[in-house]
Amino acid sequence: MSKLHSQDILYYIDTLLKYSNYGKAAKSLYISQPYLTQVIKKVESQLNCELINRSKLPYRLTEQGKIYYQYLTSLENSYAKLLREISDVSNTDSKVIKIGVLPSLGSYLMPLFIPIFLDIHPTCKINLLEDLPEKNEKLIQNNELDFWIGQNSSNISPNLNSVSWGRHSYRAIIPRCSELYQKDVAIIPEETIEISKILSQKLILTSKGSAIRKQIDQLLSVYKIQPEIIMESNDIYTVLKLAQHNLGLTFVPESINIEECPSEYNLYQIPVDKMSLDYFIAYHAERTLTNVDHDLINTFLTHG
Repeated sequence: MSKLHSQDILYYIDTLLKYSNYGKAAKSLYISQPYLTQVIKKVESQLNCELINRSKLPYRLTEQGKIYYQYLTSLENSYAKLLREISDVSNTDSKVIKIGVLPSLGSYLMPLFIPIFLDIHPTCKINLLEDLPEKNEKLIQNNELDFWIGQNSSNISPNLNSVSWGRHSYRAIIPRCSELYQKDVAIIPEETIEISKILSQKLILTSKGSAIRKQIDQLLSVYKIQPEIIMESNDIYTVLKLAQHNLGLTFVPESINIEECPSEYNLYQIPVDKMSLDYFIAYHAERTLTNVDHDLINTFLTHG
């Protein structure tokens, strides 16, 4: 079984166990449901056993499935260790650093410190993987990434080490279609709207797994609100544009520059005790950092 294939199978199984539904899992993986079904059935046929117990919800691995899952995980870890050992004995002047980041976050953070880091280490190469946080977290846990840059370090796995900076707030974009909209007001004063009322509006949200969505889902749970979600997107800028064009209310971090347009929408800063974020750079807890790695972290902290 090829390296790429084993990685895909592992990710497919993880997603199936998460959603307990082939249709939802396939949609999350951006593949068709028949293809996902075919892949799982093919593996089960090759192994002559059932990997996932689908007779009741939620889906669970069978005993044979647990053995196969452990095999795939060890295969991924062994391959990552091989790459690491080869890299360790290679010329450090041509070191390659693999960094995972959410695309919209990368466009904001990477220009702040990567050019300065490469001035210090001009022969170092950065391989950037732009993907959703849950995918990047899985990759770094499997030692397939050197670093993961994201938001809200309190939400990451305990087997990752991280350093972070800042405590930044979010803003709500309140369009004309919302009952909370105030005509010809650019910025509504902070703490003048109850968070429960904001969450009860028609919402446009980033997809499940994003740093923003995790906090919103937590607030929805705390306030016991069944949200009316009009649309979801993996891209924060898509969510922002839809809100600005009067589809529904959304939330964006203050790092995103938004022009005031009181005739179309209000801006409202969410109190930091309700929603806030920090920016972190994380690495596997078992990883031994090199001097180059330390320079990357220090540049992130200093110039971020």
